[in-house]
Amino acid sequence: MKKEFDLGHDNINKLLISFAIPCVISMLINSVYNIVDQIFIGKGVGTLGNAATNVIFPLVILANAIAGLIGNGAAANLSLKLGEKKENEARASIGSSITLSFIISILFAILAYIFLPKLVYMFGCTENVYSYALSYGRIVLIGAPFMIIYSVLSSIIRADGNPKYSMIMLVVGAIINIILDPIFIFGFNMGVFGGGLATVIGQVISFIIALCYLPKIKSVKLEKDDFKINKSITRTLSLGLSSFITQATILVLFVFMNNMMTKFGALSKYGADIPLSVYGVISKINSLYISFVLGVSIGAQPVIGFNYGAGNLKRVKETLRKVLMINFAVGIIFNLIFILFPEQIAGIFISPEDVSYTLFMEFATLMCHSFLLACALNAMEMTTSIVVQSLGNVLLATAVSFIRQIILFIPLAILLSIGFNKGLNGILYAGCLADSLTFIIAGFIFISEYKKLGQFSNETNHTKTPEEQDIVIPETYKGKKIVITISREYGSGGRYVGELLAKNLGIPFYDKNLIILSAKESGLAPKYVKENEQTLDGPKTNDDLLFIATTKVIEKLYRKGSCIIVGRCGNYILKDKKDVLKIYLYSSMEDKVNRVTKYYHIAPYKAVSTINKVNKDRKKHYKYYTNMNLDDLNNYDLILDVSKFGVEKTAEIIGNIVKNN
Repeated sequence: MKKEFDLGHDNINKLLISFAIPCVISMLINSVYNIVDQIFIGKGVGTLGNAATNVIFPLVILANAIAGLIGNGAAANLSLKLGEKKENEARASIGSSITLSFIISILFAILAYIFLPKLVYMFGCTENVYSYALSYGRIVLIGAPFMIIYSVLSSIIRADGNPKYSMIMLVVGAIINIILDPIFIFGFNMGVFGGGLATVIGQVISFIIALCYLPKIKSVKLEKDDFKINKSITRTLSLGLSSFITQATILVLFVFMNNMMTKFGALSKYGADIPLSVYGVISKINSLYISFVLGVSIGAQPVIGFNYGAGNLKRVKETLRKVLMINFAVGIIFNLIFILFPEQIAGIFISPEDVSYTLFMEFATLMCHSFLLACALNAMEMTTSIVVQSLGNVLLATAVSFIRQIILFIPLAILLSIGFNKGLNGILYAGCLADSLTFIIAGFIFISEYKKLGQFSNETNHTKTPEEQDIVIPETYKGKKIVITISREYGSGGRYVGELLAKNLGIPFYDKNLIILSAKESGLAPKYVKENEQTLDGPKTNDDLLFIATTKVIEKLYRKGSCIIVGRCGNYILKDKKDVLKIYLYSSMEDKVNRVTKYYHIAPYKAVSTINKVNKDRKKHYKYYTNMNLDDLNNYDLILDVSKFGVEKTAEIIGNIVKNN
């Protein structure tokens, strides 16, 4: 029986272990895939072989970017459509995404294959490495469509609620690769081509396993027509755009470093090939450290998000402290390994008989003692980025993730290598300097967010107001069950009408108290919900999650019994329920201005523009999630002008209608 976790009460250490370990394993598998090829190619072919894999790696990153664009977007869209109970659209989203992944992956492989001779030079290839890069790249590109498609399917499988199957699929492929690498490289003496072939076969196996899952999808049953590309693909791609941008950033950094290694390496005693090769080796070893830190941070997201949404900020702060301690401990361990055992690390990837062995080991040691000298400090940046994202600040999280790679490192590397004429050493020490500066900036952001939690905790420890709590009024309405949804213009007094009506009928009233309920359901921060719920117009993953959560909350309230729900697309969510009275309230601009200036303390000269803006945002949000117009009177059972009757009389009119029917 599957264990259910209580994120609000279970021991945090146990929760972190349960959630983080699968994340760490999954991320390590991807890193190991690349490292294994690097090890066997380095031992069998040497420095030039290692350099060749590094030259081709940007194509692997680009393939991952495409897979993330389609796969993560498809997964997010699937969750959204299932939450909206739009099964047909959910099926179409999956089917069209799979079809698109087939088309794009094949086009990518063909175009990259045709232009490979030019691309390798763009990626920092040297004359000595050229033939090896072409040989490795051509076989890798044959496997690229399989890798892209199974990655897309893996995201869909996880969204379908089967992460274990997805992980097994990746593990099997990785094991096949590990077994075949020495057979092809050493047994059949196939060199870099053999390493690439082993990778491709592993990818094909993972692809086949992924395809076998399609008939078993639990959430929907795919039909032939679902595989036609339709308009849903636009939404899918928009939802996956952030993943694509992240990978694109990594691509830019990798290409930049390859070219800087070859350019300034050629001016040093190491030559162009050795720095290019060593950078590929060290960066992939460093990816193991990154996998651990990101895996722990991502695994902690559900715990942080849930408790933040529930207002249990003590557990949030405790989780943050433990995540940071774990990640720094891991960072220190890896940092010490890089400092104390650089030759042992580098020695895994090269044979002592290699003619470049001495210089390879020397440069690897230099890189570990300079470029990675302060790598433990990266734990702060990576932890902060994930944590800030889990607290609902997506823009700040994205900015934090860019600090080290783009904002600091690239300018510093150019400045030190060219501006201060430090050449290769300037690039290496730019890494250490970027890590240190990023640590300071990310640390400031982390502390700032941590302190806000304390302030928010103080704010939420006061006695809750009626709009903050679940208002439950003893049932006095003796009629049959009635659920009333109130859609309204901003400033029309719809909220106050609802409050009076709830007191009149003696039934629960839900307006701003839905913020807390939706936060608990989504795991998003109440502050984020409060600030964004009226302005959601997509495509933003958190916003979509919030709409799904709000939908679930409203459906639960409906099943619970009689109640009044103000806004939140309530009339649309409950459109098929017969015992729901859907009301739309409006009023004159004069009446709205008077109300917002009196009750919301908005300056008279700002009132009209504020009213228009809020109403515009509400209409955009409603249109985006319902594909209907908020002010379409055909969507309502009762339409009333509050400025004509007044708040009290309007509530009385509705109450009489309910009681007499």
